[in-house]
Amino acid sequence: MQKAILPLSYYQSEDTLGLGVDLLGKFLITDFGDKGRTGGMIVETESYLAPEDKASHAYNFRRTNRTEVMYSSGGVAYVYLCYGMHHLFNIVTHKKGVPHAILIRAIELTDGIDTALERLEKKALSPRAASGPALLSKALGIKNIHTGINLSQNQIWIEDRGVSFESGDIAAKPRIGIDYAEEYARKNWRFYIKNHSAVSKR
Repeated sequence: MQKAILPLSYYQSEDTLGLGVDLLGKFLITDFGDKGRTGGMIVETESYLAPEDKASHAYNFRRTNRTEVMYSSGGVAYVYLCYGMHHLFNIVTHKKGVPHAILIRAIELTDGIDTALERLEKKALSPRAASGPALLSKALGIKNIHTGINLSQNQIWIEDRGVSFESGDIAAKPRIGIDYAEEYARKNWRFYIKNHSAVSKR
């Protein structure tokens, strides 16, 4: 199987919605040096398009110590803690100064499954083992200390293994858990592979 690591230029596209679709079928991989590689195929994403997007942490160009990384050139990780306990992995996209990002919501585990299951405290693999952004980060060992990591290097990266889908295979629906975002809560900016067993919510 041919594996191509996505270059930084891929993430610097100005079409963050298009990237949210194109990332489906790509493989998110981690290797932190202790237990080898872990990873899986991306099956669900959500795009966030600040400054207009009221669901984004960078809405109206808000800047904090946590969100400053969102203003980087595309191709770095934005990882934050949700509810003080769940690490959520996002990819910063677009050019420097434009705080767009894509949340990876679910993967199908494919690489380093034994290590991923150990991190998840599970004995057996199930289709939904890494279904949901908190579970996938736990499975892959991603934590908020990894925010800002360059995705073209050797700790967190994304590979193209030649998997592709037709437009009819992909659903576009409203994002999850953003009822506060007024009209932006209804934007169909969540993308997932139809009928895939690892999708977090249909």
